[in-house]
Amino acid sequence: MKKRLAMVLALSMVSVSLLAGCGKQESGADEKKDDKKTESKAYEEKKVGDTFTVGFDQDFPPMGFVGDDGEYTGFDLELAQEVCERLELEFVPKPIAWDSKDAELESGGIDCIWNGFTMNGREDNYTWSDPYLNNKQVFVVRENSGIDSEKDLEGKVVDVQTDSSAQAALEDNQELTATFGNLQVIPDYNTGFMELESGAADAVAMDIVVASYQIEKRDAAFKILDKEIAAEEYGIGFAKGNEALRDQVQKALEEMAADGTMAKISEKWFGEDITMIGK
Repeated sequence: MKKRLAMVLALSMVSVSLLAGCGKQESGADEKKDDKKTESKAYEEKKVGDTFTVGFDQDFPPMGFVGDDGEYTGFDLELAQEVCERLELEFVPKPIAWDSKDAELESGGIDCIWNGFTMNGREDNYTWSDPYLNNKQVFVVRENSGIDSEKDLEGKVVDVQTDSSAQAALEDNQELTATFGNLQVIPDYNTGFMELESGAADAVAMDIVVASYQIEKRDAAFKILDKEIAAEEYGIGFAKGNEALRDQVQKALEEMAADGTMAKISEKWFGEDITMIGK
């Protein structure tokens, strides 16, 4: 009996030892997996002749859109093209679905997001250029709607673009949005303006830079309410950790600000220089 008991105990100790060994191996494998997940990509500067792919929303005039000639154009795209000329890179504008912008950037499908891209609230999600434009979120309504303040939006239908800073600002202001009849999330602001014109929506929450341009170009009977939903700044968003490319672009932008090129492009699109870099 003593011999049998000794053998059982010995076998038990061997089993425990083997299980412990397996546990260590699995833990080590998990650590390696975690290391791979946290391992940052190595980014390098662009070289002469390389492509520079800019991700943008093609329904976001005047920052980026399809012109009457069928070509991509806009304030941001013109800035980006000038940067490419100075860095001797091939400019590639790539329209993207706004809610897939992060996936495009992470996969390398685009080199940056440059399209009236709000920095506020996203500071830690990207490697940013310096801000180059001030902006604010506002409400656009029909002139004859009888809506003169945010209080008049009670019970009304308000449109906002999906995954936009206006949407984020409104979701943070539940006291206001709770008074709306409905907050409708739409794919783009062209849809919003069409719904505003048809009466399907009573207001559109959006960037004042875009709103002012749209009202002027459409020659429509719209107005911007004095209510400021949120103040913000536009920047160029690069993949987290891609300081190499960010620094190249930032240097070119500073040169453009210093020699007056940036002001000239701003005056073309907005009638005045509203840029921030170098000021």
